[in-house]
Amino acid sequence: MVCMQIYVVDAFADRPFAGNPAAVCVIDGERPEASWMQRLAAELNLPATTFVSRGQPDAQLQWFSASAELELCGHGTLATTHILGELGQPGSLTYRTRSGILRAERASTGEITLDFPADNAVPADVTPELVKAVGVEPVAAVRGHLDLLVELDSAAAVRDVRPNLDAVVALGGRGMIVTAPGDDGSDFVSRFFAPAVGIPEDPVTGSAHCTLGPYWAAKLGRSALRGHQVSARGGHVGVEVRGDRVLLRGRAVTVVRGELA
Repeated sequence: MVCMQIYVVDAFADRPFAGNPAAVCVIDGERPEASWMQRLAAELNLPATTFVSRGQPDAQLQWFSASAELELCGHGTLATTHILGELGQPGSLTYRTRSGILRAERASTGEITLDFPADNAVPADVTPELVKAVGVEPVAAVRGHLDLLVELDSAAAVRDVRPNLDAVVALGGRGMIVTAPGDDGSDFVSRFFAPAVGIPEDPVTGSAHCTLGPYWAAKLGRSALRGHQVSARGGHVGVEVRGDRVLLRGRAVTVVRGELA
């Protein structure tokens, strides 16, 4: 039987029960098989369960939803960095992942900065299938490495959107980002739907901001932005585009500490 410490963390949040919850599993011994990690993620049934070895400078980090291993996960990485900081790891961390080497920095204030790959999406056609998936006519659409990004005409439209999730799956890719200019002091708002990986709607999606950041930086003519993901739980993500990288900033709160035995 595998024995490890497990934590539940609310990421991109400064208080409990906000932002996006992730389970963080800290591995001190032999790494379990991926199939076992997937079963545990299904048991925990959170948007992401992360598995991290504590060795530095290149700890191995994997992320799973309840139904699939994830290629990239921002809130899971932020939650992991938060927990390793609580366990006494240094402020600068490096992870080996399916998306290559990722770096994270935990400041003394508790704010965490993630260094992720930028996703410069390319224009996509607004097809009848896309309109069916979104439920309204988009202003524009672009396709990134993982996700389809759809711009609507207002923040209110993003808040009100009720996508057809079966049609979202049929579009291909990991999921669909719906976005518009911000109306609440943020530069843009967004929501994210990823039924193909078992997440009907994700509360706050760090990795989606790898696409949102370059998209809105080009439209607004600024590299530093503030995004607001307007899901029911909601959360803010600081975004800074630096060439082929995107810096994502946020905080996290530990909600549960336990042990699997």
